[in-house]
Amino acid sequence: MSALKPTIDRLETFIFWSRWLQAPLYLGLIIAQCAYVYLFMLELWHLIHNLFFSSTRITETEVMLVVLGLIDVVMIANLLIMVIIGGYETFVSRLDLEGHPDQPEWLSHVNAGVLKIKLSTAIIGISSIHLLKTFINAENMSEHTIKWQVVIHVVFLLSALAMAWVDRLMTTTVALGKPSHGPRH
Repeated sequence: MSALKPTIDRLETFIFWSRWLQAPLYLGLIIAQCAYVYLFMLELWHLIHNLFFSSTRITETEVMLVVLGLIDVVMIANLLIMVIIGGYETFVSRLDLEGHPDQPEWLSHVNAGVLKIKLSTAIIGISSIHLLKTFINAENMSEHTIKWQVVIHVVFLLSALAMAWVDRLMTTTVALGKPSHGPRH
């Protein structure tokens, strides 16, 4: 077995190194973030233009729908940031941000379970914005579309609750499996 040790060590080093293959994926998400910034600025410009410089006035409902669209873009951008920073920190390499004044509060206790819960709540928030936009614009939507959006939203909610429950079970199981270092009676 000791003759295989150098080969096994190299294999394990290579497997551990393979985590860096994810780095280009996170760089791609940063590029996607740039696309969302562009879309946000374009929508904001259209809103300002239609409010102040267009001969046709837009209604309060139209303004509200555009603003909800802007909020939606921001929430998706927040989701991207969580995936980029949290995923990189969890699966690729630690970020050297100790003591940095802009370090996100949640980054100090991020792990795969926390990241999943944060992502699922962000997806629920995004789904909520879409559902609100649908309800505001309900007269232009089919009943079938509205029902399916509600069903999908409820599925997102139930999925997030299930993930949180499983994460709690796993955390409790790990805590129970650790030896207690308290005083013996």
